[in-house]
Amino acid sequence: MDFNLTEEQLMIQRAAREFAQQQCLPGVIERDEHQKFPKEQMEQLADLGFLGMMAPTEYGGAGMDTISYVIAMEEISKVDASVSVAMSVNNSLVCWGLEHYATEEQKKKYLTPLAQGKKDGALYIGAFLLSEPEAGSDASHQHTSAIDKGDHYLLNGVKNWITNGSTSSVYLVMAQTDASKGPKGINAFIVEKNTPGILVGAKENKLGIRGSDTHAVSFMDVKVPKENRIGADGFGFTFAMKTLNGGRIGIAAQALGIASGAYELALAYSKQRQSFGKPIHEHQAIQFKLAEMATRIQSARLICYHAAWEKDNGLDYTTSAAMAKLHASDTAMWAATEAVQVHGGYGFVKEYHVERLMRDAKITQIYEGTSEIQKMVIGRNITK
Repeated sequence: MDFNLTEEQLMIQRAAREFAQQQCLPGVIERDEHQKFPKEQMEQLADLGFLGMMAPTEYGGAGMDTISYVIAMEEISKVDASVSVAMSVNNSLVCWGLEHYATEEQKKKYLTPLAQGKKDGALYIGAFLLSEPEAGSDASHQHTSAIDKGDHYLLNGVKNWITNGSTSSVYLVMAQTDASKGPKGINAFIVEKNTPGILVGAKENKLGIRGSDTHAVSFMDVKVPKENRIGADGFGFTFAMKTLNGGRIGIAAQALGIASGAYELALAYSKQRQSFGKPIHEHQAIQFKLAEMATRIQSARLICYHAAWEKDNGLDYTTSAAMAKLHASDTAMWAATEAVQVHGGYGFVKEYHVERLMRDAKITQIYEGTSEIQKMVIGRNITK
């Protein structure tokens, strides 16, 4: 086993770190307070090739491996998880889903600009529409309907908690075509956002990742061309579940970054802050916190890398991805809380950043499959 990063991976790490520190850190508190979508940062990610990192070069992507993607996600998430979640959705869910299951025509028309992150000079990103008001963890019970009208489908329903909801140009939408077939009656569709009948709701006022563009999206008699269905009739639920496996690696990397960012801030603060005549890192109580943070974060990093390695090597990474998301998200929540504690009263103040990281950490235990769902996935696989 080789634990050394390649030269290319180290280059990606440096580029992501510089981007996070130079482009994301300035204004991150203001974006959080005002729920401002980081459009400028997303455009810069497109220029870096980070919005289609794993997509093939022939479709406008960077053709990188999953470990490089995890590395970039960690560095960016250390500073601004709102930027990284928008990046994650476009990479892990939208581009990856289209790369593996779309037709050649669909790839040329949609994957290429999505992987480039731009079209005609403007930001061009996607969203993944699965969750509904009554279909969260139990995503098989889709109420959004797609009625087959011959040459097109007629889409009706509501989707909730959609990342990139108002800024996306393309939606990947799961909808029920034949309720009698249950999950096997669900289809996946490529829907252009400017299609008549689409209504984007107000931005959600969230605890964390407040810069993330999160909305409900409604469909009222939206016509979707037959050629925009992804895969065979009834493939939609399988498409969603297979795509989410890779998405969990992205969110695990985001959680890892939040934990790492909190730890690095706590470590730096512990060397500056004096208490009882010496820096607080010299007190055993603080040393023990930092030691456990470093250990748990390193274990989360290794399990994330392992899941990414399995994915890159064509292995079944379902269990590893679920383990990575479960462990990394729990680590993020715990490490961010400990970082606030290390900072004492200053940890409760926005300018020290750790309170934001603590708020951002919580969602990693919820979206793209709650921690409880990850345990179900792991449990089912290890007891086969």
